[in-house]
Amino acid sequence: MTSKSAAAAIPEVEQQGTRPKPKRQPRYNVILWNDDDHSYEYVMMMMKELFRYPIEKGFQVAKEVDRSGRAICLTTTREHAELKRDQIHAFGKDSLIARCQGSMSATIEPVPGE
Repeated sequence: MTSKSAAAAIPEVEQQGTRPKPKRQPRYNVILWNDDDHSYEYVMMMMKELFRYPIEKGFQVAKEVDRSGRAICLTTTREHAELKRDQIHAFGKDSLIARCQGSMSATIEPVPGE
């Protein structure tokens, strides 16, 4: 004989695969744009301070932006990408280059195919 309270205490077993998967947020690239007013050292330091990249990774970003005119710094959610873009814009001028007037330029772009 089973009491009603004992039956209520036994949880129902969910069938696997019936719960919908949470939708993944679209991904965005943070793009750093090249100019002639910032040094490799500036880019390397910015990557270290803003993205916590090791100096070697910062050098790779600096080399890529110099070679191709742009470099993807990070791929993340839109909100985080906007924050990182804004941090790049606020990083300040390159003290190693006298003609430098301010920060580098950065944009965000949706990851293609997402």
